[in-house]
Amino acid sequence: MGTDGEPSEDLQRLLRWEEFGGTWQVRARRDGAVAVALCRCDGGEEVERLWLRAPDALRHLAGD
Repeated sequence: MGTDGEPSEDLQRLLRWEEFGGTWQVRARRDGAVAVALCRCDGGEEVERLWLRAPDALRHLAGD
């Protein structure tokens, strides 16, 4: 969560992607950050790659 109790921008972006049916895959981990490929829901084609650093987003990726 951000300092105001709201989800971080990283987590909000990932959750929006999921809400619209997109999938994601972890591609790399480095220095406290995780690279995530955002993939289309109709075939898995990678659309964009994000480096997520926010603790709440990293917990979400881990399934917590």
